[in-house]
Order: sequence, then C-alpha cells, then structure tokens
Amino acid sequence: MNQSAEELCKRYARTVMNIPVLSSEEEYICAKDWREKQSKKALDRLVSSHLRLVMKVAQGYRGYGLPISELVAEGNVGILQATNNFDPEKGVKFSTYSTWWIRASMQEYVLKSWSLVKMGTTSAQRKLFFGLRKMKRALDIEDNSSYLTNEKIQTIAEKLEVKPQEVVEMHNRFAAKDSSLNAPMSMASESEAEWIEWVSDDSESQEDVILDQDEHRRKNKLFEQAILCLSDREKYIISERRLKEDPKTLEEIAQELGLSRERVRQLEVQTFDKLKKAVKNLSFEQNIHF
Repeated sequence: MNQSAEELCKRYARTVMNIPVLSSEEEYICAKDWREKQSKKALDRLVSSHLRLVMKVAQGYRGYGLPISELVAEGNVGILQATNNFDPEKGVKFSTYSTWWIRASMQEYVLKSWSLVKMGTTSAQRKLFFGLRKMKRALDIEDNSSYLTNEKIQTIAEKLEVKPQEVVEMHNRFAAKDSSLNAPMSMASESEAEWIEWVSDDSESQEDVILDQDEHRRKNKLFEQAILCLSDREKYIISERRLKEDPKTLEEIAQELGLSRERVRQLEVQTFDKLKKAVKNLSFEQNIHF
C-alpha cells in the first residue's frame, strides 16, 4: 500500500469511528423512512452509523492474508444489501440483522480470493475452510505446519463432517499459501495496524461463528427428532408451556383438553422428562454435546 493509500485508510478509519451511534428510536425511524419512503438521507444515516460494525467484523477474517481495506469494502456492500431487506417492524436490531449480510459478503470475497473454484461450494466445505484453523489450534498444530498425522486428519474430518482427503487438500492450500493471497497481516501497513488497534475487541472470530452456527443447526435438528417421540397431546402441552414466548397457563390448557389443572401439570413434567431423555440419547448417538 503506497503512502497516499495509507493516509486514505487512516482518514477513513478516523471518520468512521467519529460517526455517532444511533439510538434505538433513531435507528427505527431511519429504517422505516428508508423502507417506506426510500429516503436517501435516512439510508445514509443508517448505513454510516454502522460502518464501524463492518470494520469490527472484518477483524474476524484478518487471518486469511487479505487487506483489511478490501474486506471492509466487501462488508459495505453487504450492509447495503441488508438495508434493502431489513424490516424494522420485526423488532430486531439492524446491527444484528446486518451482521449476517456483512459476513456473507466477506466470506464470498475470501473464498474467491483463495481461488476456491471447486472447494468451498457446499456448506460442509465452507465450514472446513473457515474452521480448519480453529481445529488445528485445538490440536496444537502450528498454522504453518506442512504435516498432519493420519489420526489428526481423521479427528478433524469427523468434527467438521467432511472427508479426510478434503481436510488434507484444504490443509495443503493453507500451508502452501494460495497464489492469490496478498501480504499477510504480520506485514500489515501502519494504517492497517492502527485500524486493527481501534476496532479490535472481544468479538467472536468468524471461525468460531461458522462452527457455532453449524452446532446450533445440529442441535435444532436433534431437538426436532426428539419431539417425534411425543404424542400429539404431549407435543401440544410442551409447546404451549415451554416453547412459546407467551406460554399458556395450566388452567387454560386444562380447559382446552378437558383435564384438571393438576393432571396437566403432571403431564407437563412427565413429557419434559421424556423429551430430555430422548435428547440425551440422540445427542450421545450423534456425538453432540449440550
């Protein structure tokens, strides 16, 4: 990065960090005005107040050898896409909603930059790409190590649910450093180092995010399987009493089912115990830890 580019990078970072954060009410009004009136002023306020979020998310991808400025540019595309799909009436904060669009844009850019034409096209392969480093750290394997034992290859493959050969191929890509990579972060310019210092915090790395999302999906699927062991009446009781944001009272369910309040309470306890047992058995079979 030449001197003028570095100065622009610094100036951009300072500008972004000085933009005021919107209050919940201001965010709602801006999002509503953009959605209903296509107000450019509202859009500008909504987007600009969240540019620091883009910078923050970009830190999670700094281990892939790409300039932070390029990642931020892709993240800005993602946040603009988020504004076109965000519904303020849903009660979700824009920062929460837009984070997924920002990550998606950055992930696509990282994958393209690594020339993953064949790999990285399925959910499992993407998880492998973004999760391999974390797994290697857990197994005390140096990131630049060129050798993996068969045992560790098998462990990684089982954890990430991919074929052992796919682990080897991806590991070799990281070890060899794909030709499309730019300078690693250890050689980052002063402006990028300063940028990192400003926005680095305890935010979760994207490797953790990818794996956590997958774990969450697996747990949801397991819970759906466990529910199948219940009768229709049991499903209804557990759903109305334990799964709804506004659960029904024992009296309400008792009236609906023609049972006593005490009988409904007993059924709820029995059903919940039955469900916990089913979840425990399935989690053991599928090696999922709660």
